[in-house]
Amino acid sequence: MKPAEINEFFARLEARNPEPKGELEYVNEFTLLVAVVLSAQATDVGVNKATRALFKVADTPEKMLALGLDGLKSHIKTIGLYNAKAENVMLLSKRLVDVYGSEVPRDREALESLAGVGRKTANVVLNIAFGEPTCAVDTHIFRVANRTGMAPGKTPLAVEKKLMQVIPAPFARHAHHWLILHGRYICKARKPDCVACPVIDLCQFPEKTVA
Repeated sequence: MKPAEINEFFARLEARNPEPKGELEYVNEFTLLVAVVLSAQATDVGVNKATRALFKVADTPEKMLALGLDGLKSHIKTIGLYNAKAENVMLLSKRLVDVYGSEVPRDREALESLAGVGRKTANVVLNIAFGEPTCAVDTHIFRVANRTGMAPGKTPLAVEKKLMQVIPAPFARHAHHWLILHGRYICKARKPDCVACPVIDLCQFPEKTVA
């Protein structure tokens, strides 16, 4: 896609949804971090169902540690890989208390030093909690970036780097959300809803599903 086409792509998505939001529920920066860690290989809907009760009793690292490993597991046992995720949440909570004054750090390297936090999770937290212009490449963004021709790449990191080069500055903060929502609800994996797509004329995907 050419720069002018990419600019128009995001301008249209912005017009439809000026203030896009993530679909994970949270009450502060700590609970956002926990929710994102729990969402790996799980749906946002499933995570939200588990965390609504959890965050009422454990919305700080100290309260999470006080809840204990078994207490945490009892809240998130409906989430896939909950045993490993519970251990990571307890470890990251302890590190936040011991090293970062119970505050979620606004720094990629520091975030990635926490248990269960990789580059994608760090990008989500930096974007949603702190308004940083990051782009967490999940399966939806990876698909949209490649299908449209906006930022083709063979790995999530390659796509991320390309996106950060081509996304126009005025759209950088919310681009991550627009791309995820577009991939989740329109540019779907098995059968993209091209008829409902607001950017169909800009997309370079050769197998568009049109009547």
